[in-house]
Amino acid sequence: MNCSMSLKVHSRWLLSGLPHFVVGAVAVFLVQALAVGSTCAQTVGESRRRIHDPEEEALQKLLTDAQAALNQKDYSTAAQKYQDYLAKKPNDAAAHFQLGYAYTAMQHPADAKTEYAKAVELDPKMGPAYLNLGMTLVETGDANGAVEPLRKASELAPNEARPKFLLAVALEKAGKLPEAIERYQAAEKLDDKSLEVHAALGRALLASNRAAEAEPEFRAAIALRPDSPQGHLGLAQCLIAEKKPGDAAAELDAYLKARPDDSDARVERASILVDAGKDEDALTELDRAAAGKPEDMRSLKLRAQAYLELKRYNDAIPVLQKAEAQDPRNPQFPAALGHAYIEKKDYPDAIRTLAVALQMDPKSNDALTDLVTAQYFNKNYQAALQGIDLLSQRKPLPMGSWYMRATCYDKLGEAAQALDAYQKFLQLNKDENSDMYFVATARVRTLERELKEKKR
Repeated sequence: MNCSMSLKVHSRWLLSGLPHFVVGAVAVFLVQALAVGSTCAQTVGESRRRIHDPEEEALQKLLTDAQAALNQKDYSTAAQKYQDYLAKKPNDAAAHFQLGYAYTAMQHPADAKTEYAKAVELDPKMGPAYLNLGMTLVETGDANGAVEPLRKASELAPNEARPKFLLAVALEKAGKLPEAIERYQAAEKLDDKSLEVHAALGRALLASNRAAEAEPEFRAAIALRPDSPQGHLGLAQCLIAEKKPGDAAAELDAYLKARPDDSDARVERASILVDAGKDEDALTELDRAAAGKPEDMRSLKLRAQAYLELKRYNDAIPVLQKAEAQDPRNPQFPAALGHAYIEKKDYPDAIRTLAVALQMDPKSNDALTDLVTAQYFNKNYQAALQGIDLLSQRKPLPMGSWYMRATCYDKLGEAAQALDAYQKFLQLNKDENSDMYFVATARVRTLERELKEKKR
């Protein structure tokens, strides 16, 4: 047959987004036709000799009509015309290819795969057929199966970046990151002005824990397109991995200007801001991320942490209660809630919630220390002493605990124990201007006098 059609290369290609935060945006890649292999793939509108055979004329009309339908995006009509043609000419590789393209456009990937496979069987040098077959396999979840067709397409077009890039994508999806990185690098050598190649290579390097190598790739993507969401998000992830939180926050801010609805990225930025002590800014990001929907556990933790740092205990308490309700087996929520109650001087509620935290995690020294504090200020001196005794078995008591122990004994009328504890406190105390120092000094003098009088 004399070819009168132009080969169509599959352009319905979805590349998965960035991993962690992530996060990930979906990028659409449009594939250009590769003029390799088949004579038909290289020829558009080739002049042909006049045909006098009525049957041949009918077949040529089917092809002409099919091509016209493809051009008009009437894919169902095109598919029917190619099917009618192939019923008479089953060994025409180019027609199988075009039928596959029509099926792709109609979102019939199984039928498309069959036609592309038939095309390469009939014409093993038809590069675009290998390319579309590979992309169809990736799109239907068979990245491993896509590798060989895309490898063949790459071999048939050694000077083309696109087949190497798509082969790298398949390898990455198949979990073969080292080879995927090599192919991305090969594509980059042929086309170093491709934003998608730089971004994909950066992503693969980042997934391989090679953040320092990934960073210049994302910077190159941003240089090509300053408002590139892929570039700014990828660079932010690199900077987070490299422990450069300030720069990472700035890149996430640039990314969110292009993708304001990415709540995961907003939560990630809020986390960086909390760590940097910028709690008000973090809360603003968390509010934007929530946008009327329930907050996930990470958001609740960050919000509670920001409120606690800002000493906004009335705001922190309901957030911690919500987190505790969602994860009732996590001791950190009743522990933090108990601390917030102490700050509000609500000692009975602090005792109740801290007891729950210690029941979940009996080894938590922080929760035990807070429980001692709550018992002490609630004037439960005997319970406070029991807690201090337990703490003393785990670690050396700090200066403040000795003062608290002395006061508890003093309130309970146990003068000798109180005197010993006050004296131990004074040995550890370095601030002679503190209120505790003056109280302890005065009580030592008084207790020493009282104990001497008792001995007389």
